Parts: sequence; structure tokens; C-alpha cells
Amino acid sequence: MSRSPGSTPSSRPGRVPIWQLVLLGVVRAAQGLVTHPLRRMWRSTDAIDAYALNHLTSVAGDALLAISLADSVFFSLPVDESRVRVAVYLVFTMLPLALAGPLLVPILDRAGPRRSITFVAAALRCTLALLLAPRLGTLYLFPLALGILVSSRAHGLVKNGLTMAYASRTEGLLRANARLGRIAVAGAIAAAPPGLVLLAAFGGAGPIYLAAAVWAVSAAFTLRLPHPRTPPPAADGDAHRGKVPALTAPAIGAVGMRAAGGFLLFLLAFNLRSADVSATWFAVLAAAGVTGGLLADLTAPSLGTETREEAVVIAGVSAAGIGALLASGLFGLPLLTVYALLAGAASEFARLAFQSLMQSHAPPGALGRVFVRYEVQFQVAWVVGAFIPALLPVSLRLGVVFLAVFYGALAAAYGWRHRRFGHRA
Repeated sequence: MSRSPGSTPSSRPGRVPIWQLVLLGVVRAAQGLVTHPLRRMWRSTDAIDAYALNHLTSVAGDALLAISLADSVFFSLPVDESRVRVAVYLVFTMLPLALAGPLLVPILDRAGPRRSITFVAAALRCTLALLLAPRLGTLYLFPLALGILVSSRAHGLVKNGLTMAYASRTEGLLRANARLGRIAVAGAIAAAPPGLVLLAAFGGAGPIYLAAAVWAVSAAFTLRLPHPRTPPPAADGDAHRGKVPALTAPAIGAVGMRAAGGFLLFLLAFNLRSADVSATWFAVLAAAGVTGGLLADLTAPSLGTETREEAVVIAGVSAAGIGALLASGLFGLPLLTVYALLAGAASEFARLAFQSLMQSHAPPGALGRVFVRYEVQFQVAWVVGAFIPALLPVSLRLGVVFLAVFYGALAAAYGWRHRRFGHRA
């Protein structure tokens, strides 16, 4: 066949350039991972799907705030000075639950106001973020950040009650919690790229302004939530104090994993800063921890029996301990990445297991007291664990060896306590 002199192979009809194919693939992937799930949740008549949109945007706003504060409090200062500011920030993270918890207890014990609390928490974070964005370098940073954290903790407390009210009987609490966990990870991942772009372009104020807009959308999503059912009053005296004997053994593992998580996060952060490694290390290890949590959210719903849950919790803690022993021998990015993945998965398994147990064992009329009691313990445990490497120059090897011993002791104590008292509960 003859070909005209000016024609070339690339100009043949029907030939699509490679860059267009790549762009089309990216668009299709975005539609499959983002657009279609959001459209499905928006059109769904299931109450848990309506709440998932609210939780997605709430977590995305929190992630944007974390990006801004990490740059303002941690990365922009010398290591010694950042230790002091991080320690002050840790103290402030304990105050929100101490302030918000007792005020919310009588409201959480009644189902009616929970939707209103979720709306106020989102709207208040939006307002405070607009006030904080132009004042990051002033003394208003900590009180305004404290107000945002109080509102965020209020959302977290109400989430337990709303998940229990909205979860369908066929799905169950574990699957509902795991689904909301996956949605939370998706919200944080989706918020990271625009947050980093705004941080580079406009400084710390950029991500906070975007967070304010996201929280405004979260408040609007609250208006679509159905009213949860009102539970009967609790008659048990221990329940009125927030104490549930059946949760004692699981709480040992959950509290220990929270403390280890706070210790590991700041141990890695300060040691990597002292070693003056590339910022890529921080991104890779953070991504590994998030991926571990996401894998736990994906696999947890398939573990249906109580025996499997106990075995998975102990196996997760033991795996994290073995990873800690291996990571203590080599200060390398590949092994630390695997360790962060294991630790993230183990922490998420423990969180999901205890959250489901707490929601199922808490008496209906004492939900607020039970949720606040254990959330305070978890928050204090995380902060105490984080305080040690934040204030003391603990080497990475020594810190990881300590974590390995701690994980082993935690698994042993958890197994012994459950074997001795679990069957009675």
C-alpha cells in the first residue's frame, strides 16, 4: 500500500498517544477508588454509609491540621527546641479529653443529642481553624489548637455511640468499625497531597484553611444523619461508674498497644531528625504505618469468632515484638519500614477488637461513662509512651529493644489475664 509523502506512523487515524492513555488510566483509577465509593455512600439508604461521609471528612480535616502543626511545631525548629514544644503539645493533647469527657458523659448516655454534638464539633473546628490559620506564629497557637483538639475528641467519643446505633445487624460492630477505619485511612491519604502542596505554597496556614473548608462539609453531612435510637437507663452500679468487668482483660492489651504506639512514633521521629536523614524516611515510615492499619481493617472482618480475635491480638503483639528485635540490629529504612507496617497492623487490630467489645458490652444507658473511662486511659497511655522519647534522648536501638521486651510482657500478661478470668466474664 502506498503512503503519502507527508504521513508518519504516529499520525495514523485511531492511534492514541501514550500520555493520553496514562492520563485516562489515572482518571479511571480515581473514579474507581474515590468517585464511585463516594457516590455509592451518598446514594445509599444505609445509616452507616451516611455517617461514613461525615467521618471521612472529619478525619481528612484532622490530617490537614496535623500536616500544618508538624511543620510548625516539629520540623521548623532545632531538635532540642522542638523537644520542648512537642512536650507542651503532648500535654495539650491530654487536656481535650479531660475537659470534654466529663461534660459529654450525661449527653452521651442519651442517644438524641449525639447527632447535634457531631455537628457542633465539626462547625467549631471550622471556626477555630479560620482563627488559627493567620496566627500560627503567635501565642494563640496552643489555645486555638486545644479548642480544635477538644472538638475532635468529642467527635471521637460520639463516634462509638453512633457506630453502634447505625451498624446493621447483618454487618455487626466489628465489620462496621473496620469499614469506618478504612474510610478514615482513605480520608487521611486523600488529604495529604493537597495539604502538602498548600504547605509548600502558603506555609502552615494553607492546610488549615483547607481543613476549615473540609470541616464545613463535614458539618453539612451531619444534617443527613438519621436520629439514633434512645437506649434504656442502666441499672448496674459498676456501669454507672463506667466499669465493665468483661473489658478488663482486653483493656490491658489495648492500653499497652496505645502506649507502645506513642513511644514508637516519637522514638523514630527524634532519632531520624538527629541522624539528619532525608525527609523521604519520614514519609515512607508514615506510609508503612498507615498501610499496616489499612491491612488490619481489610482482614479483621473475616475473623469472626472470639477465639480468633484473642489469637490475632496476641499474634499481632508478638509479631510487633519480633519485628522490634530485628529492627534493633539494623538502622536501615527497609527493616524499619517492615517494623512500622507490623506495628501499625498490630495497633489497629487491638483498637478494632477492643472498640467492638466495648460497644457490645457497655450497658445502653451508660455508654458515655464507659466510652469516656477507657478513652481517657488510652489517651493517657499514648501520651505517657510518647513523653519518654520526646523528653529523653533515647537511642533507636535501645528504644526498640525496650519495645520488644514490652511487647513480650504485654502478650504474656494479656494471655494470662484472659486465661484466668476471661471465661468468668
